[in-house]
Amino acid sequence: MTINIKKCTLVDSRKLQEISYETFNETFKHQNSPENMNAYLEKAFNLKQLEKELSNISSQFFFVYFDNEVAGYLKVNTNDAQSEEMGAESLEIERIYIKKKFQKHGLGKYLLNIAMEIAMERNKKKIWLGVWEKNENAISFYKKLGFVQTGAHSFYMGDEEQIDFIMTKTLI
Repeated sequence: MTINIKKCTLVDSRKLQEISYETFNETFKHQNSPENMNAYLEKAFNLKQLEKELSNISSQFFFVYFDNEVAGYLKVNTNDAQSEEMGAESLEIERIYIKKKFQKHGLGKYLLNIAMEIAMERNKKKIWLGVWEKNENAISFYKKLGFVQTGAHSFYMGDEEQIDFIMTKTLI
């Protein structure tokens, strides 16, 4: 079992699109209408949008490989790339997804640790993320790693408004 990390570049946009579609579908397809899923996937993960995000100097994407296969990915944001105004001392984990077949191998924790290392290298005081209020497994996972709910915001899945909990971890 080998785990490797690779920072994504524009060359990776199609691979990023594929894993984004796959992991988002695996995670949320059974709880949302096909119309809302398709609307969100087209908006969030079209190539033009992903290339724009990959080109933003305040965002970084990373692939995690498990035995040389892309198993998941991470997106972190600082400064004005954050999806909420959290200030210059914060780093956002906007996306952290692991393919179902690779879950329960510690890869989510591995990616969270990468995000925390980036935050500490950049002298950030806190790390935060939004998680759907109905994603109980993820909420439990983040709580185990020291995140606490500090707020909530709206998230639109197609035309349906959903609530994301904002969870924050203070770094020392």
